[in-house]
Amino acid sequence: VQLQASGGGWVQPGASLSLSCAASGHTFGAGTAAWFRRAPGKEREFVAGHRWAFSTPLYTDSVKGRFTISRDNADNTLHLQMNGLKPEDTAVYYCAVTARRLIRSSQMDATNYDFWGQGTLVTVSS
Repeated sequence: VQLQASGGGWVQPGASLSLSCAASGHTFGAGTAAWFRRAPGKEREFVAGHRWAFSTPLYTDSVKGRFTISRDNADNTLHLQMNGLKPEDTAVYYCAVTARRLIRSSQMDATNYDFWGQGTLVTVSS
């Protein structure tokens, strides 16, 4: 499995950005997919996750109502739509997948994911 994250960049506070994660060897819609981030000087943290069928996405509190995780079946891509970006959203964002359908509490644990993208940097500043 290979994951390729893209879409990062520099934006001003309040702006929107959409991250993408293209996969080979894994089909989004099976298992669980998630976005994590690592801010400068901080630990990696869970951002959003989804185990798809008969399930709703899970978000960390700080991004609820601003970020949306989704998938595009046509090109097998995972997305993270980020609206209302804040300086504290500045981080390297990583996509991750596992073939297992994780319960919600397990989705937030990075050790439960088997494959990771290389990360894409998002910088929010004026």
